[in-house]
Amino acid sequence: MKRFLIHISQGYSIPIGKPLQKEIRERGYEVKWFSESENAKKYLTDEEELLETVQEVMDYNPHIVLVATDSVPHFFPGIKVEIFHGFLVNKWSFKKGHFRIRGFFDLYCTQGPSTTGPFNELKKKHGYFEVVETGWSKVDPLFEETNTMQRINEKPTVLISSTFTTRYSLAKIPEVYDEIKRLSLLGKWQFLVILHPMMDPSIVEKFKNLENENLKYFDTTDIIPILKIADVMFSDTTSAIPEFILQRKPVVTFRNTKPMPHLMNIEKVEDIEKIIEKAFTYPKEVMKEIDAYIEFTHPYRDGKSSKRIVDATLAFLEKDRSYLKKKPLNLLRKFKMRKKLNYFKF
Repeated sequence: MKRFLIHISQGYSIPIGKPLQKEIRERGYEVKWFSESENAKKYLTDEEELLETVQEVMDYNPHIVLVATDSVPHFFPGIKVEIFHGFLVNKWSFKKGHFRIRGFFDLYCTQGPSTTGPFNELKKKHGYFEVVETGWSKVDPLFEETNTMQRINEKPTVLISSTFTTRYSLAKIPEVYDEIKRLSLLGKWQFLVILHPMMDPSIVEKFKNLENENLKYFDTTDIIPILKIADVMFSDTTSAIPEFILQRKPVVTFRNTKPMPHLMNIEKVEDIEKIIEKAFTYPKEVMKEIDAYIEFTHPYRDGKSSKRIVDATLAFLEKDRSYLKKKPLNLLRKFKMRKKLNYFKF
């Protein structure tokens, strides 16, 4: 029986692992979880079997480690598979962002052409890992007909989502907050609010206190059900934007650092209401750009990315990998990882 380990570092990565857990168990394989973050652990439920210590991971001896974070302990048994903790959102530079190669992974399961192309180029350059385009497991439930959440009412529904990074966050701009409050009190739209799990607690409290019959705040890491009941998103640069757009729904962004044609970007607070109003019409020119973006970013709408990931990892596990180069020594990173986890057994 194959043994899988899902490795996360943040609570918001749990919904990435859950569809994979379901797929793995349906095949009769074993799956357990590991996280070094106490905060992430508190979001796990009884459905997830958690390994509390590094020694428990070593004793479990996984064949495959599915990693929804940027790095993984090199000394964990099994092949190391990067499944990513978000989409490419162009916040960071090429070298420091999505395409940073740390020398720990054997296989990258990419989300679509926008990531597959660059990772294939990096594969040619480095030579010690493989790349397979699979789609992203987190969005599998996005394409299921059923939903665990119902619409609050029949009003046009706006989902407000904001990143925690101060220089990008619309939630931290007082004038934007005041405008959201004003619009919610008008009563013509239903507002749903989700903030990044690492958002400043004071900002979270402000939005919780804003709740009224037309605005509801959600404290959850499982945002997919909320995405499904909203018609339009109002956001900044948060990584939830691509997830929402995959549904073919418009996104209004406020001062996005790299506005692109598929986004309805605005710079002024006084434009928020009218552009959201326009977004509800699903403008043809915007929808055309959204369709092109989807094809480039994540063209899979069948809800079977988890299946493709498991297939790819099992195939990679069984294949002759002697053609791959050795991974770099990475001595400093390896030492830092051992120190972080306080594990120095060899």
